[in-house]
Amino acid sequence: MNRQEAHPTEAPAEAPPASRALAHFEELRPRLFGVAYGLLGSVAEAEDVLQDAWIRLQRKLSPPEQQQDGADTEPIEDLTGWLITTTSRLALDVLRAARTRREAYVGPWLPEPVETAPDPADSVSLADSMSWAMLVVLETLSPAERAAFVLHDVFGLTFDEVGSALGRSPAACRKLASRAREHVEERKPRFDVDPQAHRAVVEAFSRATRSGDLDGLLELLHPEAVLTSDGGGLVRAARNPIRGADKVARFLVGVSHKYEDRAHRPIVINGSPALVTVGGGIVDGVIALGIEDGRITTVDYLRNPQKFAGLRITQAEQ
Repeated sequence: MNRQEAHPTEAPAEAPPASRALAHFEELRPRLFGVAYGLLGSVAEAEDVLQDAWIRLQRKLSPPEQQQDGADTEPIEDLTGWLITTTSRLALDVLRAARTRREAYVGPWLPEPVETAPDPADSVSLADSMSWAMLVVLETLSPAERAAFVLHDVFGLTFDEVGSALGRSPAACRKLASRAREHVEERKPRFDVDPQAHRAVVEAFSRATRSGDLDGLLELLHPEAVLTSDGGGLVRAARNPIRGADKVARFLVGVSHKYEDRAHRPIVINGSPALVTVGGGIVDGVIALGIEDGRITTVDYLRNPQKFAGLRITQAEQ
């Protein structure tokens, strides 16, 4: 089951306020996940943030005699606003701590993909608004810049609301978002957005890679193509980005020859066609391609097995 699918839970009209609040949390869960995921780029960490927010809401709604000393007893006047603010604050705390951990990460760090519906119109996932290319660019921002940009530009919060979440003035958040926007525009690749054209290149890439067709890959790759592989130190992967079409193509052909039992399955991650590699009945990797004018400019090869939580594919489906 997709972690991002909404599960509305309608509480009866006569339900007590606490029950209605908890039901509202479930209805708002896809958006809350989108906020946390946009800030963290990690499915597992976003889920942990939502669980923490859920616990805090339950504590907030518990009878006064059950609350611990020092607990926040102010009533919730705007439940949606409280949930988004709480989720944002929790995610920002995790992001700041994660930055330190990622400095010690083995090799390049790539976000965790979220599998989305083949037709964006059929998807209820707010993760669709966080394209793979956007997530990669967001990693170059400071935590505060990322939070201001995601909350305002992606999820439409006012700067008053962003300021409440970040503990800063609206004016300061406006500057953060503006600076982040400039960085995103400078660094965001100008990828093709036509799903059919993208899918055709992905399919051609799959055929050339699996058959070890070096010339075919060179025709598909942009001369300055870059391959980034994330194994997290858990599986074999290139420790540094590989640059240049010839080096990228030879690396991919070498991987194909070494892992001849691997099969490619088409998949849609974060709203774009991609590939999942399967070997021995388990998911072995995810390949996301950046495509511009019909040529592949980036190959992001995610192999860290701890980052497959956002995939719906199961062993029974393979």
